[in-house]
Amino acid sequence: MSDPSTASIVSTPSAQPTDPVGPTVAGQGNEKPRGLLGDAWRDLRRKPLFWISATIIMIFLLMAAFPALFAPGDAVNGSLSRSLVKSNGDAWFGYNLQGQDVYARVIYGARASIVVAVLSVIGTLLVGGTMGIIAGYRGGWVDALLSRIGDVFFGVPFVLGAIVILTTFNGSGSNNSKAEIMSLVTISLIVLSWPVVMRLMRSSVLATRDADYIIAARALGAGTGRIILKHLLPNCLAPLLVYGTIMVGSFIGAEATLSFLGVGLKSPVVSWGIMISEGKDFIRVAPGLVFFPAAFLVAAVLSFVMLGESVREALDPKLR
Repeated sequence: MSDPSTASIVSTPSAQPTDPVGPTVAGQGNEKPRGLLGDAWRDLRRKPLFWISATIIMIFLLMAAFPALFAPGDAVNGSLSRSLVKSNGDAWFGYNLQGQDVYARVIYGARASIVVAVLSVIGTLLVGGTMGIIAGYRGGWVDALLSRIGDVFFGVPFVLGAIVILTTFNGSGSNNSKAEIMSLVTISLIVLSWPVVMRLMRSSVLATRDADYIIAARALGAGTGRIILKHLLPNCLAPLLVYGTIMVGSFIGAEATLSFLGVGLKSPVVSWGIMISEGKDFIRVAPGLVFFPAAFLVAAVLSFVMLGESVREALDPKLR
């Protein structure tokens, strides 16, 4: 027979097994938890479409900020002796009717189009987002009033409304400066686009304002401003980020459309829409006058749309 004391001594080590899961869990506990934006960024880094669109957008932003790095030639002055001369070593895209370098004008045209689009998006997000937060958080007659005002703007056709605004304040007899013309185009885009952002923000606020952490913050005595800035706004920005990214591409196309129709930006401003409008009459003789600015326009619009789609998939857990 074995000694009971010996058996108890032998069984002691096995009575205290080591848990191999313990260190792993402890190590994971030291990892800092990620929020919605952190998870979205982690997912975006794995998408080739995001890097392709982001690279193209970065190139366009550099073109808009430092056009001389891409085209050292003159985009405004030309010589009639080079009128409609085809592409060569000095001018990759040839010359237009006034003898201006088409390549330089395409590069410099990115500045006006992108600046107008970005400023319009920022203004639309600020105006529409503010209206949406007020309507969703306050509710009642405030919500009803702001929603009816938004419905009125929804009933105005976008292109027609922009034409009316621009022809009223920027008629053929006016002598507005370059900055004033760009400001008028920007304001017209903001006036006609903010109701969409208001509805997006309003729906996000309505889905969030009765959450437990909002009720707890209100019970602890937090003011309206603190609740909106610290709790509501960070949790309602996801749809606005997606829509704002896509809206940049849409506004680039809208600015080109208005400039093509002759009611948007006008010479001496260099814009892709103006270039397409000037070259449409010579498309059979010199198709590059329309093709090259149109190609850059399509590339810019598609890059922002692709980036917006990538951001939407990253921010929506159902699409991951």
